[in-house]
Amino acid sequence: MKCKQLLVASALVAAVGMLGAPASAQSKDQVRIGLITTLSGPTGAQGQNIRDGFDLAMDEAGGKLGGFDTEVLVNDVQLRPDLALQMVNKLIEQDKIQILTGTIYSNVALAVVKSAVQAKVFFISPNAGPAQMAGKGCSPYFFNTSWQNDQPHEAMGAYLQKKGVKSVYLIAPDYIAGHDALRGFKSAYHGKVVGETYAALKQLDFAAEISKIRAAKPDALYAFLPAGMGINFTKQYAQAGLTHKIPMYSNSTVDSISLPAIGEAADGTYQSNLWNVDFPNEATKNFVKKFEAKYHYVPTNFAAQSYDVARMIGAALKQAGGITNKDAFAAALKKADYPSIRGKFTFNTNNYPISNFYILKTIKGPDGKMEQVTQEKILSDAKDAYYKQCPMK
Repeated sequence: MKCKQLLVASALVAAVGMLGAPASAQSKDQVRIGLITTLSGPTGAQGQNIRDGFDLAMDEAGGKLGGFDTEVLVNDVQLRPDLALQMVNKLIEQDKIQILTGTIYSNVALAVVKSAVQAKVFFISPNAGPAQMAGKGCSPYFFNTSWQNDQPHEAMGAYLQKKGVKSVYLIAPDYIAGHDALRGFKSAYHGKVVGETYAALKQLDFAAEISKIRAAKPDALYAFLPAGMGINFTKQYAQAGLTHKIPMYSNSTVDSISLPAIGEAADGTYQSNLWNVDFPNEATKNFVKKFEAKYHYVPTNFAAQSYDVARMIGAALKQAGGITNKDAFAAALKKADYPSIRGKFTFNTNNYPISNFYILKTIKGPDGKMEQVTQEKILSDAKDAYYKQCPMK
């Protein structure tokens, strides 16, 4: 497919460095999108989901989002904010992109957002949702289609509060989203926090942290440890014999990326999320079926969110008649007039979603494989804690 060729070619260009010929002349009927994500290292599988979700939507559109020829330039930022900034500046100045997307980690998003919004490039984040851009730093050029970083953790805090859990131990990585996560959890959970640990980003050995958890004897553990961190922690936690003694609740720690590697060590753990593959709406059924057929793995919410971004862009381009009139395109984005994989989708005044959140449980399925099953909705039409600080109304 044309889209696939563009994605692969641009990824190869990114892999050999920042040098290259300037982008070809761009017609008013063409849209150029920069997709920056993490495609290598322990977090590479998350970026693969982001890329493949966007690619699937491009495939469905025949390479023309909203009927406009669409070029997608993929860059592997390697979870390095400094490299991301170099790449984004090149995408803006040389490649003349009009839309930026793909960000997973908030330290990367915050490193590049100033360059994007100052250049009046629409930055549509499929995952990273820092508090800074939800409140006073909001911009008509920045949209987030997943959540503000605190929110899935608020959802789990609310769930454990509802269950009457009296004490918890908290663990997250020592970076922006990790601090947002535990702040969000504590805003909704009012029991006793018996310990709070921030691990190094990309840390893989958690023996010391697990010893602290065991000694603290909480009623539950809440963990936000994305990608490879989550795989190693969950396995080590089970090996220590704690999974069923101190139940593990998490977000972005256990998912369909990590489950094949974690295996039965994840059995009986709980997660918060805004979406799952078992959602009954037609958009989800169609997405999961096509995604698994094309890429031969189970999509995570990262893939689903990126798929949504591409389809939202297509709907906005069609409604606005392109991207030349930026006010019209922004207004069309704001309407989010497309069938989202999560069902109902609306933006708040700060361009962050108003979302439902759900509790998932990891179990062994009928085929013997581990899977996540949606248990219940825990928050409905949730707004983030910062939108009132945003001057946009």
